[in-house]
Amino acid sequence: MTSSPALWQRSATDIANAVRRREVSCREVTTSVLARIAELNPRLNALAEVLADEALASADAADARTLRGDALGPLHGVPVSIKVNVDQAGHATTNGVIPLKDHIAREDAPVVAHWRSAGAVIVGRSNTATYSSRWFTDNGVHGRTLNPWDAAVTPGGSSGGAASAVASGMGALAHGNDIGGSIRYPAYACGVAGLRPTAGRVPAFNPSATSERGITPQLMSVQGPLARSIADLRLGYEAMARPDARDPNWVPMPHDLPRPTGPIRVALFKRTPGIPVDPAVTQALDDAARWLQQAGYEVNEAELPFFHEAAALWRTLTVDDSRRNIIAGVEQHGDDTMRRSQRYMLEGMAETDRDGFLDALARRQALLRSWSVFMQTHPLVLMPVSWQRPCPQDEDIASLERARALIDAQSPLLATAALGMPGLAVPTGMAGGAPIGVQLLAWRFREDLLLEAGQVLEDAARFTPLVAQP
Repeated sequence: MTSSPALWQRSATDIANAVRRREVSCREVTTSVLARIAELNPRLNALAEVLADEALASADAADARTLRGDALGPLHGVPVSIKVNVDQAGHATTNGVIPLKDHIAREDAPVVAHWRSAGAVIVGRSNTATYSSRWFTDNGVHGRTLNPWDAAVTPGGSSGGAASAVASGMGALAHGNDIGGSIRYPAYACGVAGLRPTAGRVPAFNPSATSERGITPQLMSVQGPLARSIADLRLGYEAMARPDARDPNWVPMPHDLPRPTGPIRVALFKRTPGIPVDPAVTQALDDAARWLQQAGYEVNEAELPFFHEAAALWRTLTVDDSRRNIIAGVEQHGDDTMRRSQRYMLEGMAETDRDGFLDALARRQALLRSWSVFMQTHPLVLMPVSWQRPCPQDEDIASLERARALIDAQSPLLATAALGMPGLAVPTGMAGGAPIGVQLLAWRFREDLLLEAGQVLEDAARFTPLVAQP
């Protein structure tokens, strides 16, 4: 006879249903998760700020609504974390930067407001990289986050705190954001699911910001969820993707669109010239392709249009846009590790003049057209998250040569972010002592196809993403 899982182990979907049936109280769930946080967070440092008193007060208020018979939101009683680079009223939006450690937000960003109104209980603020600009999670304000599977392996970045927290049971859902893989890579490294929605799907705005975001983040940066299951990911994503007038780029699209007729064709992208592929990555892709075929998908190996150019375009646009703010800020306020990482990222990249930048933006439209045509016949792409398994901590500062190899390995993240497309990281198993997984890609606003296929992979893999042992 097996015992019931502890409340901190239970899924967001399970918690919300149990609370709705009054089988468990929100305070009981929150108390269990806070105990798990007290046990593991001092070692993992996934949460830069633990909100125990605030969370318990929210749980009590949620229980009162349950007892009154009020209408309950889809996340009622579900413990969640919020990344420290978005505004949460009463807390510092540090973005991992020392001068912002006392930058207290007066009101919630849209994703925070939406999760609150859906009934979520915020238990903590998750850690990020300095300026949220590395595939590692470390900064001079909050310190380093560890991967709960293997401390020597990156937890990913910049949403490494979110992924580490979810994988270790410090909340059923976590908020993250992604401009160059910052949801998908941490999910990959920590063995959880991570959804990068389409740009414009989830409203984004930081009320405490002193200036508007540059054109590159407007086109590429998105807010999204991380979770231990596809069902939970869907729950968190749909609660996020609601309107907020503060983001004029939000698009009122339904969550479910007409399904393609016949078997859905999947383009399997498993190799590209000039970039080595880890055998564990190839095996994960082959496994995922087989599982999709067994479920009725038509999977064929294919090349992606202008893949390398799209990845290079990401670097051109993001680097040139960030020269006005982040690059100078890192040199002035960043920690030594971040400064070295940035210098390696910039090595060999000359500044683009005005016409060059505008030409790059125009060329992006041509690449989008090519991908749009390609995905008319291949509604899904199965590809790596990275060409290499999750890398050792600080791989980006080990040497210039290794930093360049890491950038090449992350081209599946960069090319897709450059085009503002949705992507889903799904774990498929273990490779040595760390998780491994794959990425699914769809055309704009087809998160429904991603989640449907992701569920197929989750069911077939039977991977347990929760790190049960401290």
